[in-house]
Parts: sequence; structure tokens; C-alpha cells
Amino acid sequence: MLTQDELKQQAAQAALDDVLPQLQPDSILGVGTGSTVDRFIDLLAPHRGAFRAAVSSSERSTRRMQAAGIQVLDLNEVSSLALYVDGADEIDHQLNMIKGGGGALTREKIVASVADRFVCIVDESKLVERLGGFPLPIEVIPLAREAVAREVRQLGGQPRLREGFTTDNGNQILDVAGLRYGDPAEFEALLNNIPGVVCCGLFAISGAQVALVAGQAGVSRLELRD
Repeated sequence: MLTQDELKQQAAQAALDDVLPQLQPDSILGVGTGSTVDRFIDLLAPHRGAFRAAVSSSERSTRRMQAAGIQVLDLNEVSSLALYVDGADEIDHQLNMIKGGGGALTREKIVASVADRFVCIVDESKLVERLGGFPLPIEVIPLAREAVAREVRQLGGQPRLREGFTTDNGNQILDVAGLRYGDPAEFEALLNNIPGVVCCGLFAISGAQVALVAGQAGVSRLELRD
């Protein structure tokens, strides 16, 4: 029986195998945040000569890539990314996701929006039939924290401030349990329109195109078709 750490390693290796053949010497790769992505970065490091540079969604990933000798560019220096690789806290079979357990949801969503293709890498514990088991992170401007909390309570959520945590953008996070997502894309837009919300961790309007899911029987591939 493989441990969760071994499954994360398996997912990271599958991502490397998927991404490397698509990279060119002038390619810029988008890289997300989290424990599975940490493993992907470590596997990617020996191949840093196969592509030009990376764009990172967090200070954590930036430090790890720079320590491995991978050049990291600011997103403002980049007009497009062919690929973005990141994990998820939950993902369903339609490739809608909840992200932000590590607190980098806003930068993750921004970097993903620039990429032509989003490859999500997870272990099988993150694949669910219906989103909602994992509390939804919402990044909020500190001034608006209680105003946003009141709004999400009206939507059926139970918000809790992530104590002692500040995002890379200088904001706070409300982790919201109890939400139900009938139409995830509509719900994402509804939350994003609440004044004071910087970003919510629901990735449905622009989700992943590919998910590589590591399980006891190997890595399965879920893919959205045009």
C-alpha cells in the first residue's frame, strides 16, 4: 500500500513526464504551490536546461526553484505560458477545483489565467464526486473581513479566520465550511462579486484542462475535451 507521500511523488513524476516533451528552449513554465508541487519542482530541477524559465504562484515556490537553479520571472515580464502545473485541495470529475489550502489562491488563479493549459496533479484522496468537503478559502482585504463573513453566512457558509496567517499579498483568509455548489462557476462569480473579496479558492470558471491523479493502481488521467 503506497503512502500519501508516495502517491504525491507519483503524481509529480507523471506531471514531469507529461510536461517535459512539450517544453522548448524558449518555453516559460507556470508553477503552482503546495507539497505535491514541491516534489514536481525537485524532479524538474535536473531538466532546467530544457526550458527558459518559470513563473511562480508563491514566494515559497520561487525560493525552492531559485535554490534549484531554475530562473524565475515576474509574471509582468511574460505575455503567455504554454503550461501551468499545480495541485488542488479538491477536484471533481468535471475538473472544478477548490484550492488555497496553502494560501496562494489569488496568485495561483492569476498565473493559471495566463497559461494555455492547466495540468492539475493530485493524489486520489483529492478526487471527489462533489466539491464541498474541504472548506473554501476566500482571500479578503482585512478591512472587509467581517462584512464578507456576514455575506457568506447568508449563503449558508460558516466562515473562520485563518489565524496568524497573511497571504503573500498582505491579506487575510476566511476558510468557509458548509457551502454547497450547485453550479460551481456561477457560485465562483457570486463570491468574487462580494465587495472586499480579493479571490475565492473555487476554480470553476477557468479550471484545469488535465488532471493527473495518483492512486494505488497507478496514475489516471482526466481530461476535458473541446
